[in-house]
Amino acid sequence: MNDHNGLAEQFESHRNHLQSVAYRILGSRNEADDAVQESWIRLSRSDMSSVENIGGWMTTIVSRVCLDMLRARKSRHEDLTIDHAPEPVTHFRDGSDPEYEALMADAVGHAMLVVLGTLSPAERIAFVLHDIFGMSFADIASILERNEAAARKLASRARQRVKGDESASRAEELRRKQELVDAFLAASRAGDFEKLLSILDPNVVTRNDPAFPPAANAPVVHGSQAAAKQFAGRAQGAQPALVNGSVGAVIGPLDRILFVLVFTVKNDKITEIEMIADPARLRQLDLALLNDKRV
Repeated sequence: MNDHNGLAEQFESHRNHLQSVAYRILGSRNEADDAVQESWIRLSRSDMSSVENIGGWMTTIVSRVCLDMLRARKSRHEDLTIDHAPEPVTHFRDGSDPEYEALMADAVGHAMLVVLGTLSPAERIAFVLHDIFGMSFADIASILERNEAAARKLASRARQRVKGDESASRAEELRRKQELVDAFLAASRAGDFEKLLSILDPNVVTRNDPAFPPAANAPVVHGSQAAAKQFAGRAQGAQPALVNGSVGAVIGPLDRILFVLVFTVKNDKITEIEMIADPARLRQLDLALLNDKRV
């Protein structure tokens, strides 16, 4: 395939998959975008006439780009901490990208990203490509420039790390936070004042956004009594969501969001609630809706 326009169309049709692969490997949305762009540059300069599986070849190229980036990161002694470095994407997710939704809505997947950051570049490539995306060890060996047995060993070693206590602990922590936020939203909808008090820390701080007129007169609210009073009987249109990788809620449909709530949880209590309503700030959020448990 040497036709540039045809190649560009093929690349665009695989972009979501390539971004998912790059994000799984790199753990950074911005770096994943850079990797995909670099992959396109390499593809556009290549002779594709003998390539039969264009999708597989694109995955190979983006994986090699990611491997180079991981090695460069290691050489600079840089570590990416997912929990403390959420990187915004300037559009909302509404289920139109299933691979992205599955990645962001899966607490185990998020915890896995954290653990993957402790692996060597080769281990990370082998595990992600085989265990998550089903690539053969023969193809992985070609990317890593090692033999197939070595690729298998790298993936096995990484698999043991990912399934270890750290991954399970982080996944459990995210699950508990989501359950607490689900309970908060349910109590809010039902107007259950006492239930809200049981979920909120006595010294909870609510930071309202003046861009939402009903909250403009009280930018900061202190204490569980005041917070419960503010939210009791509300949140009728709230949908649980991940907000830049943290547990939160979206109020209103995605095409006209009223505001977003971001929750800080400590010791199984909500200690801070931040409201984001300013359109400019909303556009900088990376949102992924979670399954709403309302019946």
